[in-house]
Amino acid sequence: MTLRTETTASTTPVTPVTRTASVPSAAGPAPARGGASYSDLLERVRYEGAYPTRERAEESVRSVLAALGRQLVGDERVDLAARLPVEAALVFTAQVPATTPLTGWEFVKDLARRTGGSPATTRWDVGAVLAPVARLAGPELVDRIVDRLPSGYALLFGRAELRPHRRTVDTAGAARASRPFAGRGAA
Repeated sequence: MTLRTETTASTTPVTPVTRTASVPSAAGPAPARGGASYSDLLERVRYEGAYPTRERAEESVRSVLAALGRQLVGDERVDLAARLPVEAALVFTAQVPATTPLTGWEFVKDLARRTGGSPATTRWDVGAVLAPVARLAGPELVDRIVDRLPSGYALLFGRAELRPHRRTVDTAGAARASRPFAGRGAA
């Protein structure tokens, strides 16, 4: 931020008043409403994911937020974007939401396919990004996000899945369980 000093004179015989106003500068990114800058977010993700470089952390932030942007709609999407640093919010909101939302596990598999990673490393990346994002969002908004999305996202945000099992409908119209091992004969 650059500070600008402005002096104003009064018509009465009083000494001039000096006001200091904050003006965003091009030198650095503006922080999100939550107070974290994009640089802070990258450092948190780098720490959470134990990434060797900031560039690797940024790669994960961009891919995970883009994928989440394809899943989240409504007020939760708007509210989350408002709490992210500007650069992260732009990546998140640049995505057109999918017509059919994915479960948490399908989200990880889809992201793995898009990035060329394994499901295990992609799950690690998702957790490393969504943990700091959850701190920026706050518990109330994370609760709303998890309620809006299909099952499996609570774990991705670092929370227990505590809601009752919901059934979803596939494109053929048949009801299917949203549990990954339902109907496989496991006892």
